[in-house]
Amino acid sequence: MVHDHSHKHHGHEHGQGNYNRAFAVGTALNIGFVIVEAVYGYRAHSLALVADAGHNLSDVLGLLLAWGASALSRRPPTRRHTYGLRRYSILAALINALVLLLAMGAIAWEALHRFSEPSPVSGGTVIGVALVGIIINTVTALMFLSGRQQDLNIRGAFLHMAADAGVSLGVVLAGIAIVFTGWLWFDPVVSLIIVVVVVVGTWQLLKDSVNLALDAVPEGIEPLAVQTYLAERPGVAGVHDLHIWAMSTTETALTAHLIMPTGHPGDAFLVQVNQELHDHFGIEHITMQIETGDPRYPCTLAPENVV
Repeated sequence: MVHDHSHKHHGHEHGQGNYNRAFAVGTALNIGFVIVEAVYGYRAHSLALVADAGHNLSDVLGLLLAWGASALSRRPPTRRHTYGLRRYSILAALINALVLLLAMGAIAWEALHRFSEPSPVSGGTVIGVALVGIIINTVTALMFLSGRQQDLNIRGAFLHMAADAGVSLGVVLAGIAIVFTGWLWFDPVVSLIIVVVVVVGTWQLLKDSVNLALDAVPEGIEPLAVQTYLAERPGVAGVHDLHIWAMSTTETALTAHLIMPTGHPGDAFLVQVNQELHDHFGIEHITMQIETGDPRYPCTLAPENVV
């Protein structure tokens, strides 16, 4: 007999509403900043500012991608997409990580190029615009700060904005140092330090998003602990075909076969197990199949090497 129980996490819905506002404000601020950078870069004949405007435009696209995935993940299920479109949030986190790593690679390439061909910083204009960038990107990043641990998609948006704030800070510090010392090599050195820091942080995002895309057990959930919990329930003689995977960057699903020789334990047992799996492990969508272990009708999914 199959029992399907889905537990709605109301805090998740509330959090999504907050992040809709954060996405809207962050996108508007960054679009405005891209325009300012492009205009001042053109007027100051600063290739660095124009190039950074292009980089920030990619960040706007990253924000829009994360926002779209956040909205799509709340779409109701259909006959074709029976889980809804929740997994778009995993794809968005993966794409955001890849885009951020590519952007850091471009910055590193430019920094290495500048060691052989140093280019002067365009004085106060570049420093002033970079200061605005620090403020805008820091404010945007802070709006996603609270959700970065629970939602990989939100973490992708946070890292994108935090990385931009770091790049802008590096431009300011390098600009000030060059103005006072004349050391043109300081600019690429600071850029490379920032690239290393950002890549280290982004690598974990990439690793986590790839794992979720491949249906790995989400970080923070120990499969053996879940299996032990189920095996220790009253009347359970065995557990097999246990699967735990991410439906989205915030929701986890579980399926399992429970061998209960005395027969179906009743709805109260299932409700209790569902609630405790949610409370102790953060698993929200649970489907359990009850079997009596009759040797005449062995489960074909019982062997561990069978999926």
